[in-house]
Amino acid sequence: MKNLITRITGEDGYNYLSRFADLNAPDTLIVHSTNVFNVMVHPEKFRTIINLGKVNDIRFINKFFEAVNARLSNDDQFIVRVETFAARRERKKINKMPLLRSLYFGMEFIFLRVFPKVPLLQKIYFFITRGHNRLLSKAEAMGRLVSCGFDIVDHASFNGHLYIVTKKVKEPAFNMNPSYGLLYKMPRVSKNGKIIGVYKFRTMHPYAEYLQDYVVRTNGYSSTGKPADDFRLTPWGKLFRRYWLDELPQLLNVLKGELKLVGVRPISKRFFEDIPYDLQQLRMTQKPGCIPPYVSLNRNSDVTAVLEAEREYILASIQNPIATDVRFFVTALYNILVKNKRSA
Repeated sequence: MKNLITRITGEDGYNYLSRFADLNAPDTLIVHSTNVFNVMVHPEKFRTIINLGKVNDIRFINKFFEAVNARLSNDDQFIVRVETFAARRERKKINKMPLLRSLYFGMEFIFLRVFPKVPLLQKIYFFITRGHNRLLSKAEAMGRLVSCGFDIVDHASFNGHLYIVTKKVKEPAFNMNPSYGLLYKMPRVSKNGKIIGVYKFRTMHPYAEYLQDYVVRTNGYSSTGKPADDFRLTPWGKLFRRYWLDELPQLLNVLKGELKLVGVRPISKRFFEDIPYDLQQLRMTQKPGCIPPYVSLNRNSDVTAVLEAEREYILASIQNPIATDVRFFVTALYNILVKNKRSA
């Protein structure tokens, strides 16, 4: 058994798998497959299922994960192997050719990431590739697993492959409409605790929304109030965020009457639960806004300063809502255009 596994994973990969599972135990199933039939055909009850076939080569990834979920009980393990963007790029010899690599990887991204998401082009893509060697980020692979009812236990990279150790914690979400496009809606807490969909340009990899609890649990928050060391961001995400380009679609929410131009930030339910209780109550009296108070008051973007600016805004808005919004909007424009105030 060791020789067979080591041939695929290498010695380091074998040792890593051995940390989490008894590889010779009768309740451990080890397969190398992209066809879920090879998992379902075994009638035995397993506590651990390890698939050494690359997730990149599975045609219907979520259906594969959902089927594995159905074979396991809560707290049972599922371990997968993935080749990520970075590892694939490093493997390609053209990566060492500065003049050609940008063109090559740009075309590869369009074919392997854009084609599978466009209905007409999708048929061409699957006819040529049969669904093999698709591009996957670490965030998407992990997010798909979480969406299918698994919790991330650990992960590590060996010999160009990422191994993700998970345990079953619930039934799959059966998300039939995952967000892949440039424009998407995020669930955010609004007035009176109502959840609204706030439009943004995508700055994260697909399925990243399923990983927020994991990232916060693992890394906590940065000084700006956003998840620290957030690997879910795309390469262009930081630029979009710095200049608020990702938030331009929120004007659609303004036109729909869901947001104001100025107001407390529309935040996730996860982050809302982490702010002080008294501020939670104050926030629920307000409709969120596109431009946050800390920009108007020219404060730092750390959590304490941002929350204190929101508190000041809310208290002023309760006394005189129209005058407060006008004053905060004018000062925000001044700070952005004249003082070069930028997003965190």
